[in-house]
Amino acid sequence: MTTIDLNADMGEGFGPYHWGADEILLEYVSSANIACGFHAGDPHTMRIAVESCLNRNVAIGAHPGLPDRLGFGRREIAVTPEEASDFVIYQVGALQAFVQATGGTLRHVKLHGALYHMAAKDERLSSSIVSAIQRLNPELMLYGPPGSQLQYAASAKGVRYVAEGFADRAYLPDGSLVERHMPGAVIEQPEMAARQAITLTDEGRFQSLCLHGDTPKAAEHAKHIAQRLKAAGISIQSP
Repeated sequence: MTTIDLNADMGEGFGPYHWGADEILLEYVSSANIACGFHAGDPHTMRIAVESCLNRNVAIGAHPGLPDRLGFGRREIAVTPEEASDFVIYQVGALQAFVQATGGTLRHVKLHGALYHMAAKDERLSSSIVSAIQRLNPELMLYGPPGSQLQYAASAKGVRYVAEGFADRAYLPDGSLVERHMPGAVIEQPEMAARQAITLTDEGRFQSLCLHGDTPKAAEHAKHIAQRLKAAGISIQSP
């Protein structure tokens, strides 16, 4: 049977602000990427997200981003490789502490937003970030786009890489994502997202598919995608 990991970004509220449909998403996904406090999240939110994942047997990943709450980590900031490495160690280390304190295991790292895309294109950034992950825990997997600088760095340093596609983002013919400020960049119809999930799985390039927990129809997307994948004989499970 064909298998695919279905991951979602979670724990993206902070303080009195609650964001996303995490509890519903956990019914359908196999892996979660938990915000670590820079673009979103705080200690209380991180702990709750970790506990929720453990209760649902969902694999836990860290979702570190740039220090930019106002822009939700989606604006590029000029950072050095050393700064990027420190950001990742700081955030992943914090979430790793919550996971260990709760009796779980941190399974992977997935960069957030602008940091994800910057590192995917920049050899020095990707090399520094992968080295940071390796120093933290060489067993951690790294999620990212196929054929990117992140994948090359992970391969060179012996870090297991999970190639990721996006069920709820539009792609250009060259395989890159449509930039978020462009019309139609985010797929809003659950049925369209489900069809894209099937198409990306059938391509065979991806081991994981992401759906964004901060979109208004995230819960509907998750339900439709999970149902369509299973109907197509595709099993949803973490790497």
